[in-house]
Amino acid sequence: MSIHIFGIRHHGPGSGYALLQALETLQPDAILVEGPPDGDGVLPLLVHPEMKPPVALIVYRSDLPRQAVYYPFAVFSPEWQALQYGLTHGVAVRFMDLPQTHQFGLTALTADIPEDPNLISTSPSQIYTQEIQFDPLGWLGKAAGYPDGESWWEDVIEQRQDSTDLFTAILEAMTVLRQEIPPLADPIEAKREAYMRKIIRTAQKEGFEKIAVVCGAWHAPVLAEVKNQKSKSSNREKAQEKRPEYSLHSPLSTSVSSMPLPTPQEDNTLLKGMPKIKVEVTWIPWTYSRLSYQSGYGAGIKSPGWYDHLWHSKVENRDGADFEDKLSMGGEVFALNQPRQNLQNSCPTSHSDLVIRWMIKVAQLLREEGLDASPANLIDAVRLAESLAGLRDRTLPGLPELNEATQTVLCFGSDIPMGLIRDKLIVGERLGAVPDETPMVPLQQDLQRLQKRLRMPAEATEKVYELDLRKENDLARSQLLHRLNLLAIPWGILSQKTTGQGTFKDKWRVRWQPEFAVKLIEAGIWGNTIVDAATALSCNLSDGISELPGLTRLLNLVLLADLPDAVAYLMNPLQNKVAVTSDVAHLMGALPPLANILRYGNVRHQDRNIIRHVVDGLVARICIGLPGCCYSLDDDAATKIYQLCHQVNSAISLLSNPDYKTAWHKTLTQLANIPIIHGLLSGYSCRLLLDGNIWNTEEVSRRMGLALSLANQPAQSGAWIEGFLTGSGLLLIHDAKLWQVLDNWVTQLKGDTFITLLPLLRRTFATFSLGEKRQIGAQVKRGDLTQVGKIVETDRDCDRLSNDTAPHRADTVLPILAQLLGLTSPTST
Repeated sequence: MSIHIFGIRHHGPGSGYALLQALETLQPDAILVEGPPDGDGVLPLLVHPEMKPPVALIVYRSDLPRQAVYYPFAVFSPEWQALQYGLTHGVAVRFMDLPQTHQFGLTALTADIPEDPNLISTSPSQIYTQEIQFDPLGWLGKAAGYPDGESWWEDVIEQRQDSTDLFTAILEAMTVLRQEIPPLADPIEAKREAYMRKIIRTAQKEGFEKIAVVCGAWHAPVLAEVKNQKSKSSNREKAQEKRPEYSLHSPLSTSVSSMPLPTPQEDNTLLKGMPKIKVEVTWIPWTYSRLSYQSGYGAGIKSPGWYDHLWHSKVENRDGADFEDKLSMGGEVFALNQPRQNLQNSCPTSHSDLVIRWMIKVAQLLREEGLDASPANLIDAVRLAESLAGLRDRTLPGLPELNEATQTVLCFGSDIPMGLIRDKLIVGERLGAVPDETPMVPLQQDLQRLQKRLRMPAEATEKVYELDLRKENDLARSQLLHRLNLLAIPWGILSQKTTGQGTFKDKWRVRWQPEFAVKLIEAGIWGNTIVDAATALSCNLSDGISELPGLTRLLNLVLLADLPDAVAYLMNPLQNKVAVTSDVAHLMGALPPLANILRYGNVRHQDRNIIRHVVDGLVARICIGLPGCCYSLDDDAATKIYQLCHQVNSAISLLSNPDYKTAWHKTLTQLANIPIIHGLLSGYSCRLLLDGNIWNTEEVSRRMGLALSLANQPAQSGAWIEGFLTGSGLLLIHDAKLWQVLDNWVTQLKGDTFITLLPLLRRTFATFSLGEKRQIGAQVKRGDLTQVGKIVETDRDCDRLSNDTAPHRADTVLPILAQLLGLTSPTST
């Protein structure tokens, strides 16, 4: 009977490849992998044909799904390779970490105990120990002169070609590290390692002869002595004096690790009486970008796409992949014979293939994005990367050298293409897949059915959907995305602008995130289908909304999601709040969403009659109450009412209801006639009455003259101008009377007053379009009021026309213009 300890780095392709070689040589009859034993029941799904990494084993509390732990697996993860080997070779495979049913219980128990500040240790040694345990490889890397553990591990392990004695070296390094620091008083960590030893002892008792133990490198020293714990202490001391050599393929002896371990009785005592919380386990798709998260298997990795490349390069070299097939890029071979020979002579074939294949991927990506990446530049980039590696005493270019060479040669020093390479290659956008047989809550199953029926697969890359709501399938897609947003699952984000005209288009940016699976589990308490869950949640949300605008916004979302039961439920509180709300601002804020529903309900096949009478009441109450709330307003309050008036005016214009317009214009007339109203509101009311043809320009000019008279405060006059002119300079360009009134007012301002009002005027004129400002400037420069209302050219335009136009060339088009305009053709000269 032998136990073989393989201390690995989670998600390390080098240790994963070495582990696969070791397992193929060892041929164990039992494999124990660091992971939650709660997931043993779903391990057979790993060899299902539809299971595609990256995936994650998720363990969550049955009563509180948001408390979940993820154990992600990529194709290059050592744990994945160990599990795949065991399942495909008929070997017993088990997880051996402390079950999450106990870890959740211990965490909850610890959270219920109030912390005593007097018992909290903040000594430097304690902090130092915690940092080492959290990232032991980082400290080994620093000791070796590397900035972090990942770069050290990549150089020493991931790019290593000879894996002999690799795990022995890892075990000895971790043993020394753990011996040099004091043990950390972490009860959960101690229970985890005790449970691992318990699982190993259980496997021994079951009679397995060759047990392979795959665990994080930090835990390896405390598991290596399990086999010989029953031997006498004298034998242990003798064995420690003489350390036999241990190779990758030989069983681990107690001489490798000399750490004293608890006895089985001590471990059982430590594990006795642990609390339990019911958990659920399943597999979910994962992404490479999420491998950088710290969950389950501890610290993540910064470059999963690069690690994927390392893994496949090792496997392809082992399996004898055709080099020419890998170099081919759409019929174009990457390197010519002589340059390629030079590249391959600089390092071993596998090394050269690794670098060249990476540069091929970079070139393909740049070309897909419309950027130049010639074969000559690729050759230069490879040579530069290898030269940098030589200058740094490295046998093989690593990712830093490849990135520097890529940015210098292929990106011409720019960071923008490098950002693209980082996102799509170094990190990667791969999304895994799980089979239909995977345990799922009913809500997840319903979403998968909808995704298949609507042809909307979940993808890690962002995709834009331009939906035509007149088509049944596109309408159903839009409704699904709206329902998911109500469930706090933002799979799609609605863009405000669409490429088409009209109200029948939606533009969505869709991208699936792995955490949406957990949110689906959480939302399962509201119903077993997307429709039922969104309906129940919307009704629950409406009960907690106290303000009318919030309720109308929710109603708008519910209507967009096509949830008729939720609409019927929301109508009662909506009508009640409309009836009792006395705040005119709330009433005004509630109108635009309802107006949008009335106007566009027919596009989405919605019944608008159920809210029409609500809008009738809102418009009536706004028109009655608005004048009374506009007295004695300061600048901030007036600005708020001004914005609400703008929204209400847009809503009433959108509805095109003559009764609404008549009532609204009467209210605006009242506002304009209030003598002590804020100038911003008075000017805006005059502007809307002019736009609605209620007042003519003579009346507006008269009122403008009164508002800008010297009897008024300059600030009040400036506010009136802001309310009247904001957003439209055409009024000044085409109306000489308004121009004259404004011109007289500006010229009569004293210097100090003009300086005071200048920011306000500048803010107003900044809302004009560039063409409007150019024409206003030309009229001011001319100083000729007879040109107001006419389209004038600037002097620069006139000079350009006079210089560029030849009379004889202009004469040639006159007959054609006359014919197009229906005039008699002029006599040719």
